[in-house]
Amino acid sequence: MDKAFSIRLITPQDKLLEQEASSVVLPAWDGQIGVLPNRAPMVVKLGTGEMKVHGAGQHGGDRTFVVEDGFAQMVGNKLTVLANMAVAAETITETDAMAELDAANARTVPADAANRTDALARITKAKRLAELKLRVAQSRRGRGI
Repeated sequence: MDKAFSIRLITPQDKLLEQEASSVVLPAWDGQIGVLPNRAPMVVKLGTGEMKVHGAGQHGGDRTFVVEDGFAQMVGNKLTVLANMAVAAETITETDAMAELDAANARTVPADAANRTDALARITKAKRLAELKLRVAQSRRGRGI
């Protein structure tokens, strides 16, 4: 029985990850889902959250990414994650995340917005993403990373 599978994380801008993993936890749109080697084929819609990759083999290390929207597919021991946005946790600083949160908190719905509900949803989504990035940055600092 295989003890690892391959994972690729791709955004419209770049391929951020390609390695062997022993397990992955993904933020599906309706909750987290874990992936292990030899998992049955699946396609899942991603939400916004942390994706944790537990590396396999001597070159594999544990990695965390903040991902937002997209899809993940597991077929034949290959997990492909296509995210609209993804950022490696090690590149997120508390200062940048706090600035992003401050900017999101400062946004307001324009009085002349054609669809106020959509505008408010975009602002709320930006706030949640900034809060997630801040939590990830703070947790990395707490572990001394």
